[in-house]
Amino acid sequence: MRYLNKNGQMVAEADFSQKVKEASGVNIDRCYQCLTCSLGCPVTFAMDYLPNQLVRMVQLGLKQPVLTSSAIWVCANCEACVTRCPNDVDIPGLMNSLREIALREEVVLKEKNIAVFHQVFLSNIEQWGRQQELPMLLQCKLETKNFFSDLGLGVKMLLKGKLKLFPSRSSGSTEVRVIFNKTK
Repeated sequence: MRYLNKNGQMVAEADFSQKVKEASGVNIDRCYQCLTCSLGCPVTFAMDYLPNQLVRMVQLGLKQPVLTSSAIWVCANCEACVTRCPNDVDIPGLMNSLREIALREEVVLKEKNIAVFHQVFLSNIEQWGRQQELPMLLQCKLETKNFFSDLGLGVKMLLKGKLKLFPSRSSGSTEVRVIFNKTK
């Protein structure tokens, strides 16, 4: 693995933990590894690292394994972890910040399609002021080049009126765009 040194030890970056804390606003130092977040998480079966392990890796400054982890992309942001956490450690907020750091630093990702969906989802909200399913779906298909895997389902949804053919802009789209510009 590329985040191990020649002696097989994980390489830590001293300032990574501090950068993550500043970017996310999450006080990960409050985590004392009680495992409550991991025990309550409904998607741990699909993660390479459990939420508590990821928090500990951030605390230790293990940047490379954290940013290349599939766990940051698999997290459903259901907030089951933060609801149960005795110290209110906002793991979904942490995961969102780690995603953004990974994208900004152009890290090679294990979960490429999830990362594409993440970027398309946010750009769709920025453009329209709300989520527009058909433009988002079409953009995801173009980005992933996976054009026909669920074509039948898409046609059925169009015919039943579940996907609107022509998107409408939200009345608050200007305000949404201002929020995106402030956070970039």
